[in-house]
Amino acid sequence: MTTFVLVPGAWHGSWAFEHVVPLLEAAGHTAHAVTLTGLGPDDDEATVARANLDTHADDVLRLLDRAQAGDVTLVGHSYGGMVIAAAADRAGGRISRLVHLDAYVPRDGESCWSLTTEAYRQSFVHGAAPTGYSVRPPFRAPHGGDPRRRPHPLASLVQSIRLTGAVDRVSRRDFVYCSGWEDETPFTSLRARLRADPGWNVHELPTAHNAMRDDPRGVAELLERGARR
Repeated sequence: MTTFVLVPGAWHGSWAFEHVVPLLEAAGHTAHAVTLTGLGPDDDEATVARANLDTHADDVLRLLDRAQAGDVTLVGHSYGGMVIAAAADRAGGRISRLVHLDAYVPRDGESCWSLTTEAYRQSFVHGAAPTGYSVRPPFRAPHGGDPRRRPHPLASLVQSIRLTGAVDRVSRRDFVYCSGWEDETPFTSLRARLRADPGWNVHELPTAHNAMRDDPRGVAELLERGARR
């Protein structure tokens, strides 16, 4: 069976996968959902201010060490795509599959800031204005978003990723495009690029961005199908 490490997007913690983890475990897999440094409810302001993309990649690598896990599938949602790319590049061959779940797929030197849309860049700037180092969760109509969301470390969104090329040697790489928010998604051009790349498998879910909430069973089934190959 497969070991899954699930990395949430900006402003979210391990709870983002709360409905997916039981489905994977019921199928016999091991699933670890991560809360990244600076996103925990007990993290102080100094911790949030110091956290960057390297910090978050190290969070994943420490989990792999504690679990003594090899042959791992890393799953990253949204900003989490940056994290799993950085972690896989440094994991020394322990990663067998990457799943970018409606997530950024960076190349060396890129950042979440450089890859996203102008609307998101403006939300980062406005959200960080009160502190200068943490980005408030954006308002989500009609319900305002999940109340568990936390301010996200700004440095992690603007830091450029450093990749050696090792991440490109991961044997299976999947990108999941969520088609239910076509007017806002920053991933349309990424989907086209990866469809033309034989090193990638591109899938689609008819959900909004937070597919784990909208269709946890569909997400779990997609992850499982890849695990059975």
